[in-house]
Amino acid sequence: MKKKVKVESNEIDTIEFLSAMDELAENNGINKQTLMESIEQALLVAYKKNFDSADENIKVVIDRTDGKMHVYQQKEVVEEVEDDKSQISLEDAKKKDKTFKLGDTVQFDIKPKEFGRIAAQTARQIITQKIREESRRVIFDEFADKKGEIITGLVQKADGGSVILDLGKIEGIMPRKEQIATENYSVNDKVKACIINVAEGKKGTTQIILSRASIEFVRKLFEIEIPEIYEGVIEIKSISRDASSRSKIAVYSPNPNIDPVGSCVGQKGIRIQNIINELNGEKIDVIEWNEDPSIYISTALLPAKVLAVDIKEEERFAQVIVPDDQLSLAIGKSGQNAKLAAKLTNWKIDIKSESQFRQMLEKAQAEDIEDEQTEESIEENQNEEE
Repeated sequence: MKKKVKVESNEIDTIEFLSAMDELAENNGINKQTLMESIEQALLVAYKKNFDSADENIKVVIDRTDGKMHVYQQKEVVEEVEDDKSQISLEDAKKKDKTFKLGDTVQFDIKPKEFGRIAAQTARQIITQKIREESRRVIFDEFADKKGEIITGLVQKADGGSVILDLGKIEGIMPRKEQIATENYSVNDKVKACIINVAEGKKGTTQIILSRASIEFVRKLFEIEIPEIYEGVIEIKSISRDASSRSKIAVYSPNPNIDPVGSCVGQKGIRIQNIINELNGEKIDVIEWNEDPSIYISTALLPAKVLAVDIKEEERFAQVIVPDDQLSLAIGKSGQNAKLAAKLTNWKIDIKSESQFRQMLEKAQAEDIEDEQTEESIEENQNEEE
């Protein structure tokens, strides 16, 4: 239970005050020294405001041992006093302490009337403010460190727009575009989501943005479900995703004795099935990454079979030839398979069936023949004119 600073008779109870500082530091992660300095600064401002001493050199100190508050007026030791609010003569200083010399600072402990009441109010305000600020900072830092990780929350609000999740210390928001389209969320549902952004909102509040539709959510699910990926034995090279429908993931292992695709799929497909279940039935194509773009692109177009790939390195363009009966499968519904393969490999991909490619060749050959005949005809006409 958090302890509050006790104020009796409008004065600060120093014992309770120190006890409260210790407890606040322990329970809220607040730095005690920082909190004390903040209170001292606020008390200084309050003193100058209430006692018309803006031009005086005042210092407020809270004793770290007994919690007692001291207000000091500071004066510089000078030969001749020009401003008695900030200066004291060497003669007068030596009356206080014979060791004082020119340039030293003399502190006078003053006890202004009614300042105890002002101090109590100020301390209470600063402590409340500091707890709020530090709590926000602690929460922000905690979740900023978790960016990219999966977290489980309890649905607090789901009305067809953004979904609000209770994350324990704070709420997270999952915008409509970050939700899986085929899913419906209800209040009190337990939902897993990936933290994709942590930002400072209005008035210093922490805003947590969650996603189930991002590729990072898929990446993290693989890291959780596949030990070899988490341990770094298998690398995820690339992911492309059409959330709620299909994902493609390229994996690789530098160890020739490890089958990266087989490890991800698992015995009888149990590993990949766990991920598919979490994604509400979304299809997942796991392929092996290859540094040869022809092989990589061919594999990326699975489940379609590829006959040939013609690569243009400078343009990062690939002409892909597939059997006639594989064309629709290679392209996919609404071009999905081809688009995901292009995103996965970062290559522009043009897919032609074997028949289409043959027709292209025949057309090109016919055009070449026509061009040759045109050139021959021009040459013959030139010869006749000569």
